[in-house]
Amino acid sequence: QSVQVGGIQQWITIRGEDRNNPVLLFLHGGPGDATNPWGYAGFRLWLRHFTVVQWDQRGAGRTLGNNRAAPLHDMTVARMTKDGVELADILRKQLRKDKIVLVGHSWGSILGVLMVKARPDLFYAFVGTGQVANPATSYTVAHRELLKKAETLKDERAIRELLDVGPPPYPDGRGYGVQRKWSNFFEGADAFIASMVGFALTAPGYTLRDVNDWFDGQNASAERLVPQTSALDARTLGGEFAAPVFVIQGAEDFTTPTSLARSFIDAVRAPEKGFVAIEGSGHFAVFMKSSAFLDQLVSRVLPLATR
Repeated sequence: QSVQVGGIQQWITIRGEDRNNPVLLFLHGGPGDATNPWGYAGFRLWLRHFTVVQWDQRGAGRTLGNNRAAPLHDMTVARMTKDGVELADILRKQLRKDKIVLVGHSWGSILGVLMVKARPDLFYAFVGTGQVANPATSYTVAHRELLKKAETLKDERAIRELLDVGPPPYPDGRGYGVQRKWSNFFEGADAFIASMVGFALTAPGYTLRDVNDWFDGQNASAERLVPQTSALDARTLGGEFAAPVFVIQGAEDFTTPTSLARSFIDAVRAPEKGFVAIEGSGHFAVFMKSSAFLDQLVSRVLPLATR
């Protein structure tokens, strides 16, 4: 359904098995990598415990398709944060809940942090995954950890390519491309990413135009938002929170390094906090280990929303 958020029509889906369950708003990554085209399958197990809301953010998916004439200069981190807060308040009121649970993946973990800092009264808890902790050092740490992994596996091709590009900063996109290539490979994410596209192409009610909007949104959002997120520092994302904060991270995340995510939660001051590493997974643990991730939500976060 479309809802009026931030002065434009933005697309959300609301799915669940029991209206009495807590509401969980999922913030997709990317930026612009909307989960709605395939998330009907990805979050199926969660619907027993939560009413799950997926949102095509400004400039992403069907929201982009519905607002082709909207100016892209509106796509700022500040504007997206206001959109998220406004949507959270709408959901809280329309679904008759005091607060909601917020889960953010990758870019969504940045957005979620900023939303919770702006309006902690709206949220039972924030859960970050693929948590961005320090954009200034993330790729440098990731390069070091990728090289270590390649050496452990004695993967000569990976070692050669990683040494060839060296650590960042990079003069162009090639170095980042090499990092992403080997991150996905070592995390076993290549097959998942391919299946994501397959689900999107066969999603119930989705047209080829919707899928094109999904791809276009990834490009437009990255172009507008990545330079802004790259300029954020650890102090902006960390520090003091007035709501509980958790990070549930793949044990080997080479995209947003697990070591930095752990340091992030160690430094956070919050009413309650916790860090969980899900073994055998990386940046896409929330999807690739959906059941294990849900177990952590049920044990750690659900009690906060049902007290």
